[in-house]
Amino acid sequence: MSLSTLAVIRWVAVIGQLFAVLFVHFSLGIELPLPPLLAVVGAAVAVNLIMLGMRRRRTRLGRADTIMVFAFDIVQLGLLLGLTGGLDNPFAVLMMLPVAFAATTLPRLPTTLLTALAVVILTVLTVVHRPLPWIDGTLTLPVLYSVAFWLALSMAVVLLAWHVAQISLDARRQAHAYEAMQLALSREQALSALGGQAAAVAHALGSPLATIAVVAKELVREMPASDPLCEDARELLIQAQRCRDVLATLGRPDGNDHTPFTAQPLSHHLRDLAESMARPGVEVRVTVEGVETRDEPRVDIGSEIRHSLGNLIDNAIQFAHRRVTLALTYAETGRSLLIEDDGPGFAPEILDWLGEPYVSSRRRSGGLGLGIFIANRLLARSGAALHFENTKNGARVSIFWPSSALHEGIGDVR
Repeated sequence: MSLSTLAVIRWVAVIGQLFAVLFVHFSLGIELPLPPLLAVVGAAVAVNLIMLGMRRRRTRLGRADTIMVFAFDIVQLGLLLGLTGGLDNPFAVLMMLPVAFAATTLPRLPTTLLTALAVVILTVLTVVHRPLPWIDGTLTLPVLYSVAFWLALSMAVVLLAWHVAQISLDARRQAHAYEAMQLALSREQALSALGGQAAAVAHALGSPLATIAVVAKELVREMPASDPLCEDARELLIQAQRCRDVLATLGRPDGNDHTPFTAQPLSHHLRDLAESMARPGVEVRVTVEGVETRDEPRVDIGSEIRHSLGNLIDNAIQFAHRRVTLALTYAETGRSLLIEDDGPGFAPEILDWLGEPYVSSRRRSGGLGLGIFIANRLLARSGAALHFENTKNGARVSIFWPSSALHEGIGDVR
């Protein structure tokens, strides 16, 4: 809780208490035990001064300190009431205020404990208190009235605390939902902006890639087959054509590839993606658990999931030393895919931020981290959850589609 806000509230309470004591004693002529009353009010002043000193070091009060302050306020008000008639004093209704303030700022458990403390003090005040001072001496109210007032006040404290806590909880939930919505909107806007940038990049790189493809084709044609550089030229031609295909997809107005993919088991899709991104010296192994190979359901994955999985698999192949494993598991709760490589793993300083734009461990080589960001967002649209971690042998990307999201994400064709 803000120290300044709490300090203002407590200074108002102290001024009100001091004014009430002095006004009743001197203006109304009702004799009050001034020394103990002023001592109790002075204790509240001392706590306020301590809080003023704390404001120089911090602006907010921790949860434990806030609980202690509200507990002090309840006990301090109980002492004032005990010296001035207990529950016979009409100012006993003020016991609801610290409980209400606590309910607006504290979680349910501390609020419950403070409410219980207030009820205990009210109960003690029914039997332990000084007589209510009055103009003609003391005023004694019927026992039945005192008990009924105790019951009513205790119920009011409990109900007020419960209602205020519920309202505060709903307000906090709405605030968190609004923040989550704003974060989701900002990420969607970033993704939409990337779509426009991708179309512009596709248009700008079309001509240079065409030139590279022509030069590579001429090199392959003119070099003898026995020349070691001939194989490199062929690889350059293949990769240039692959880049042109990708840019052609990105350059479409809707940014989607409407080419229909064959309905086949997901493991076959994974093998196709791995073969299209193969790198010499790196073995890609696909494993399936939880279902027999012949019983594996066929799926017709869309271009978004194909692009996302391809991006993650390509990333693993590029960093792997010798091996990449794609482990697909079928279960009643959903499907999971582990993409593991034996490379250096993710940089520890970016591990918690992977999936955000412009977060990459390849900055020196020009990587912006947009590939993983796009894959993360597109897979999230299909209902999947991604988790990035390091193992003792390399890096691991975990993808999980719960059963509830399968029909919308990678639903079975049969």
